[in-house]
Amino acid sequence: MDIATLIGIIGAIGFVVGAIIMSGDVTLFINVQSLFIVVGGSLFITLANFPLGQFFATGRVLVKAFFFKIEHPQELIDTSVEMADSARKGGFLALEEAEISNRFFRKGIDMLVDGHDAEVVKQTLSKDIQMSFSRHEEGARFFTVLADIAPAMGMIGTLIGLVGMLANMDDPKAIGPAMAVALLTTLYGAFLANVIAIPIKNKLMLRAEQEKLNQQLVLDAILGIQDGQNPRVIEGMLRNYLAESQRVSGDEGED
Repeated sequence: MDIATLIGIIGAIGFVVGAIIMSGDVTLFINVQSLFIVVGGSLFITLANFPLGQFFATGRVLVKAFFFKIEHPQELIDTSVEMADSARKGGFLALEEAEISNRFFRKGIDMLVDGHDAEVVKQTLSKDIQMSFSRHEEGARFFTVLADIAPAMGMIGTLIGLVGMLANMDDPKAIGPAMAVALLTTLYGAFLANVIAIPIKNKLMLRAEQEKLNQQLVLDAILGIQDGQNPRVIEGMLRNYLAESQRVSGDEGED
């Protein structure tokens, strides 16, 4: 579980709700008409931007913002060195029975075992990286669209409330509810976009970037193994994928 996503969103909601509670009457901030306009309107307009199947698959995409397991690059580097060492001692066939949990890495190793040309391996795996990133990007796009639409629906609700208020200027009792709709739809739209949609979109894109970086690391490792490079040379090359502080720490550990 990604604790940062959970704590961040829950914490933001908590502070907003806390401010509402401290302001006095909580019921003043609850308006069904405003919720219909912002939440209902935003979801249906977002639906209009996507195929039905993709819209209903959003739940699976959302889970990745909170539950997502990805290997640390150092784990992949260690596996790469192990695979390179095995290949130098026993050839590519020695890698056939190797236990590799990463599916992308497994595919690359299988291509080596099957004797594919280096250019074929590079093109195939590069295409996989590109397609995988595009799928992640498409999943995050739902929340990008939602983040754009929610404030706009809040503005539409504001205009509806203002029209109702201006149309009933001669009735003071009608001005208050109409003004509440005008203000609360703006609040709900900003809340939905900035507290929910944008953080989730950003986290999903971060996941996509992390996976792409790992896959590029694996691609370099596979090509290095196929080229017969020394395992330590491959390790040194792959350490460039680590943060500088981790690179220094790893180098010191080898001395």
